[in-house]
Amino acid sequence: MFKKILVPLDGSELAAKILPDVVELAKCMQSQITLLHVCYFPMVAATESLPAKMAREAEEKEAKECAIFLGKAAKELQLQGLNVNHECIEGVPAREIIAYADNNNIDLIAMVTHGRGEVAWVLGSTAEKVVTHATVPTLLYRVMETKIPEFKDKQKWRLGMP
Repeated sequence: MFKKILVPLDGSELAAKILPDVVELAKCMQSQITLLHVCYFPMVAATESLPAKMAREAEEKEAKECAIFLGKAAKELQLQGLNVNHECIEGVPAREIIAYADNNNIDLIAMVTHGRGEVAWVLGSTAEKVVTHATVPTLLYRVMETKIPEFKDKQKWRLGMP
């Protein structure tokens, strides 16, 4: 039984696509859902040349946007009769997700996997890091975004011609 489900969200629509499945699972198991966003500032951490004021402003803006986003998502789930809380923390996403799960007796981590382009192949994805290092079961929901190709001559396309 999964009494406590952790759902890491990065603020993207793709990451939120796991929510309908988490809702169904939580309803079946009467689980508590925790929505988690990890604020990560790689550029601030990598360069000390960034003025402190700009770094603070960026962090404050991210925290504010996080609170608004998670608050809305939590409210929508609560309206469906679910026990939901949310939290925004700072750090390296995979590390913080795993630590949060360990420190809060989470039974399941449910998250999407979507690459961040070529960089993800080199550095590895957050989802991959969580799966390989988490001490609790992890449910991954593969999300792919596809775009329908645009055709120059729509009439030919309708007729099945190139």
